[in-house]
Amino acid sequence: MKRVFLIVLDSFGIGEEPDAAAFGDVDVNTLRSVAGSPFFRVPNLQRLGLFDIDGVTVGEKSGNPLACVARLREKSMGKDTTIGHWEIAGVVSPRPLPTYPEGFPAEVLEEFSRQTGRGVLCNKPYSGTAVIQEYGKEHMQTGDLIVYTSADSVFQIAAHEEVVPLEQLYEYCRIAREILTGEHGVGRVIARPFVGPKEGPFVRTAHRHDFSLLPPEKTMLDHIKAAGKEVLAVGKIQDIFAGQGITEHVYTSGNEEGIQRTLEWMDRDFEGLCFVNLVDYDMLYGHRRDVDGYAKALTYFDEKLPELLGKLREGDVLMITADHGCDPAYLATTDHTREYVPFLAYGAGIPGGSVGTRETFADIAATVLALLGVPGETAGKSMIHL
Repeated sequence: MKRVFLIVLDSFGIGEEPDAAAFGDVDVNTLRSVAGSPFFRVPNLQRLGLFDIDGVTVGEKSGNPLACVARLREKSMGKDTTIGHWEIAGVVSPRPLPTYPEGFPAEVLEEFSRQTGRGVLCNKPYSGTAVIQEYGKEHMQTGDLIVYTSADSVFQIAAHEEVVPLEQLYEYCRIAREILTGEHGVGRVIARPFVGPKEGPFVRTAHRHDFSLLPPEKTMLDHIKAAGKEVLAVGKIQDIFAGQGITEHVYTSGNEEGIQRTLEWMDRDFEGLCFVNLVDYDMLYGHRRDVDGYAKALTYFDEKLPELLGKLREGDVLMITADHGCDPAYLATTDHTREYVPFLAYGAGIPGGSVGTRETFADIAATVLALLGVPGETAGKSMIHL
């Protein structure tokens, strides 16, 4: 094969994993929840074989999937974006990244304040939309930075764009990234800029930027690049891998632009991988527990699928998967949920049908490398043998 287009539907889980309770998740199933919405219509995913995957109990099975399909279990000890994408790319993380349910320790914040010259507000797990309403006015009065976290391994810095210009906010994130290593090596430091009048209300802008840890080992991206092929990144893939193994990238404002950029790159001549993250499922609908919004976003993707499939050339494969769950109907928390994820691969010469339940997301990396004829060690095994 010449080109692989790998699309991650961020947070599209398909049912709880056996160890979900250990992660605080009971009876979670993102697909089941959104399938109950009147706005959920995915006939193209149905024909590819979404409902033929092991364990899927909603929807009508095709009986003859056009795609190679599988249910993937996460082997890493986490349920966050960084670890999920690293495992997709072939690296299993045996230990979870650190989280801070009580806020960050004094030594971290004191050093951060010393290097930035600014104080810190909040220092708690908080909703990103709520924290700017709660602390935005004080931030504008004092210039102190709003630092908060979530159930994920993240250090988030919110600042008003008129108080802290974007490039300065990004520099503060780089400072935090250098501080947060070793014991406190969080998965991501995230810039969360916002705007609004000094009395509020405030709204977040599209200028978010993530500063991730480097993957601890070589990923499929490194192997593909080393083989002289291209690795094109769409959306936050560039940030998740800290640019490592990527030859070209484009940021996007959301799912619609992410799909459009992918369609544009499908018209381009290249050999290698186009790795796409569509973030809205997670950011706009999963964490905000918006079942109907999630369903509408999946329906929109399904409506665009014929256009994506129509641009496949001989030697191309389209893969669809996810990095974790974020069940919008699960009200015990607003966190990600520990779930299996789907895998669908379609292209000329790719045999349709189920290949069962797999032990690790890393089987995707092994499959991509095998299809592209690229050597490289991963933690997985190829699911497709041509």
